[in-house]
Formats: sequence, C-alpha cells, structure tokens
Amino acid sequence: MFIDYQKLKPVTPGTRNKVVIKKNKLSKQNRFVKGLIFNVHRAVGRSATTGHITVWGRGSGAKKLYRSLNLSNTDMIGVILFSTLDPNRNAFISLAFDLVSFRFFFSLSSFNVGSGAIVACALKFVELKLGYTSSIKTIPAGTVIHNLQLENRSLAQYSRSAGTFCQVVQKTPNSSTVRLPSGSLIRVSVDSYAKIGVVSNKVQKLVILGKAGVNRHLGFRPKVRGVAMNPVDHPHGGRTNGGRPSVTPWGMPAHGKPTSRGRLLNRTSGRFSTH
Repeated sequence: MFIDYQKLKPVTPGTRNKVVIKKNKLSKQNRFVKGLIFNVHRAVGRSATTGHITVWGRGSGAKKLYRSLNLSNTDMIGVILFSTLDPNRNAFISLAFDLVSFRFFFSLSSFNVGSGAIVACALKFVELKLGYTSSIKTIPAGTVIHNLQLENRSLAQYSRSAGTFCQVVQKTPNSSTVRLPSGSLIRVSVDSYAKIGVVSNKVQKLVILGKAGVNRHLGFRPKVRGVAMNPVDHPHGGRTNGGRPSVTPWGMPAHGKPTSRGRLLNRTSGRFSTH
C-alpha cells in the first residue's frame, strides 16, 4: 500500500515543521476482530517487581492495545480486507481472512499490497508475487524480501520495521547469504521463510513530530546528557567536559564496538566470523 505524506501549515509553533503521514487510505476499524486485540501490561522502563527505573528515558505515554500478528510461517491463503495503523510499531498492519481455516489474522503490510490482494504462504509457489511468503530455496537471488525467519525458529526476526527490506545475495544447496537493512551479511538456511517485497510505510523516515509533547505521548521522557550529571551518576559527570572515551552509564564503550551477537560475514575477507 502506497501512503503519501504532507507538511502542515505553521498555524501554531508545534506545526511549524511538522510532517505527518496521510491516513485517508487506512481503515479506522481497529476493533473489527476483538479476539486479536488485547491489553498488555507495560513496565514503561521500570522493574515489574521493584518499580525501580531500569531503562532511562521511558515512561508514561498514551494507552495502547496490542494487536496479535501472525508471524509464523504456516501454509495458508487469504485475502486482505483492509490496512490500519498499529500503535506498537511504525509499519502498517493488514487484516486478512484465511480461506483455508476461515479465520481472521493480522499481518505486516507490504508496500503496494492493498485491500483485495491475495496473500499466501507455502513451501513452493509456481509464481511468486508481492506479499507471498515462501522458503528462500524457491526465491531467486537478488530478490527483495522482508519478515525473514531464522533457522530453527518459528517466528520472523529480521526486517519488520517500516520501509526496510533484505536481499538474497547468494544461494547454495543448503544455505544462502542475505543482506540485512544494516548492510551486514548473514547466512541462513534455504528452508527459512521470508515474504516478498518491502515493508509498508516507506515514508516513515520523513515524519517530523514537531514538538516534544508528541514524543511524550509515544512513551519517551526527556534525555539528560552524561556531562550534565554528577560523577556519582555518570562516568562523564563532574563538568570535566569529557576527558575519556565515550561510555555508557555503566562504563562500557559507547562508540565503535559491534553490538551484534550473531555470525556476521566479514566483508573484507569474505569469511564468516563470530565477533
């Protein structure tokens, strides 16, 4: 589904630079299937048992209900009824009706796949179309995919954010090399499932909130710089204006250190490493 954006007129200070997404093509029937929408307790940055802050910069925010998505890769064929917003993610979700099990389910929307389109999931297809989910064994090299599943896992793990996609770079009889949205290369089994196309809401990166109050509704509190704190609160504190490499509040390196724990492909040597 293609969604456009617009820049608001500066009638107030909060709308002076605000850029929003046009929602005229999205449905407002958020409670169409009540069995798929339920409440989930939010910790909002605090421990569920002690109440102490465990994640800084989180808290408050508007109330929101969770939409249960079908991220598994079971065989099915369905038709999309409509697409709508999901307060828990920046991508759009679609409500589809499974023609095999006669059940409704939510799934991630794909770009240029709207109401009335057919979505299917199977191990092998005669013809691959946008929105179809299949194993990488049947997907040609160079194809753009998203909602990628890892080996021996039942749910999709990679490329689920708005406007993101992966690409099948190379295939072997037992494994395939996939380029992630970050540019890193990983090796997955050819039996892993993925959906054809790009995740919906590609214009999400152009959105400008306009004022800090909008961010508060999203559940984010103001952030304080480490150099503005006291030495007891942060290694950068004490008005020393640095004097040491950038670290986290717990003294771990904050810049330049890899954060991925998976097996990444070293692009310089062409070998797989476990760093």
